[in-house]
Amino acid sequence: MSYSSTKQQSSVAVVGAMFISLGTVPPTAAATFSPAPLFQEVNSYSITIAANGDLADIYFPVPSNSNNTKEFPIALLLQGALVDKSDYSSFARQVASYGFVVVVPNHFRTITNPMTGQTLTGLLPEQQQVNDVLSHMVGENSNPSSPVAGRVDTDKLGLLGHSFGGAVGLAVIQDICFPFVCSGSFNQPPELMAGIFYGTNFRDPPQVGSFPPVNNGGIPTALITGSQDGVALPAASETTYNQIQDPPKALILLEGANHYGITNLDNLQRDPIRPTLDQAVATETLARWSAIFLRAHLLDDGEAFDYVYNTGDATDENVTVISQTQPVPEPASVLSIVVFGVGSVCSILQDRRKKVS
Repeated sequence: MSYSSTKQQSSVAVVGAMFISLGTVPPTAAATFSPAPLFQEVNSYSITIAANGDLADIYFPVPSNSNNTKEFPIALLLQGALVDKSDYSSFARQVASYGFVVVVPNHFRTITNPMTGQTLTGLLPEQQQVNDVLSHMVGENSNPSSPVAGRVDTDKLGLLGHSFGGAVGLAVIQDICFPFVCSGSFNQPPELMAGIFYGTNFRDPPQVGSFPPVNNGGIPTALITGSQDGVALPAASETTYNQIQDPPKALILLEGANHYGITNLDNLQRDPIRPTLDQAVATETLARWSAIFLRAHLLDDGEAFDYVYNTGDATDENVTVISQTQPVPEPASVLSIVVFGVGSVCSILQDRRKKVS
């Protein structure tokens, strides 16, 4: 498996350079962008999701005099299999500090392995949670006694996910009711705008099958993988990234983190590989990149976009990024762009020679 930074992808860079020369790519954001949190204070409270009875924790930023933002998009975190919502408290709090209302539910259910017929009961997310949580947050926003009353932008939803929860998120983004991660039926809400998932891949059947195309329908999608992940191997995340059909998309490698870099504590029993990156550093890095990715696509934040796709990995010693922001033209289209560009230059030079003569 080979990773290179965004700036080292020769084929994409060439195409990008041609687009820039034709004036079709916006200028990069200012170099003064700070990736630090936007809000110093984050509060939390717990609720019960009305539609399914799930207990959930909600984290939300508290505006200050210097930052009086009124409404914040929703970021739903889909938990890893058998991982309690409380284990994500540090990650969720830090994502919220970038300007999101982060919802972390506990969802109990029973699933049956389609390959073995074995059943598993416990904390296991599913696709319908997306609609259930969104509906509940509309109610929270309009409830005068809610701590987030009037503070939620219910038209903007981003997905976060860990492991199994990331696979659920990838199915949601494809707007399919995928066996094993979906019960009954599913309809993708129009409020869904982007998703970024840690320690996950998408296989059919799960865990052992092939990697089908991820038809994300133009919804920006990113994967983060830890180099020490012994559960969802980085190679599987990279293969899944390659199968994401529509840009913008990104694959972010976090050096030294294992499968549980997103949780408050490492899990000695469930990942056989120990991390070499400090747990607090791993969690902060994951929260920062996840939040900035969502800001780029939920809030049209140009500086956040530039950080994710151009400059961020150069300033973060623990991260390497590969990404794609534009469709790669067909060979004939590339040739026509080159011919157009060369022809234009020749025409300009010829015109200048005529003026000189």
